[in-house]
Amino acid sequence: MLTGRLIEYDEAGEDVRRIYDDIKQSRGVKDVNNFWKALANHPPTLVRTWESLKEVMAPGALDARTKEMIYLAVSISNACEYCIRSHARGAAKQGMTAEMFAELVAVVGMANETNRLVAAWQVPVDEAFAGTLQF
Repeated sequence: MLTGRLIEYDEAGEDVRRIYDDIKQSRGVKDVNNFWKALANHPPTLVRTWESLKEVMAPGALDARTKEMIYLAVSISNACEYCIRSHARGAAKQGMTAEMFAELVAVVGMANETNRLVAAWQVPVDEAFAGTLQF
């Protein structure tokens, strides 16, 4: 159930329209998706989220497909249907294959299972894993 309403371009204020225009230009789409339209109920959240997302998902040490697959994995773990659908498409657009998706889902499932087992059994951290990781 939607807790706000979807703010369409023609009813949006100047700040929202600026973000919508940036999203459309950046992504090469005719319209923004419902996520952004819902966030437009609170323009400061819309602006902050879009600017942060652009920064995090920009080219860097990780390629676009890897970033989309990580986003997809977290979305699966958080059971966010909207984000799963969005980032599965994004990852596929970046070259994720059906085999990669199946393997990703297997890793996500295994990680969630073992994480819960560790939490339930309150397994202490091994000495070999203690300390700060040095790169």
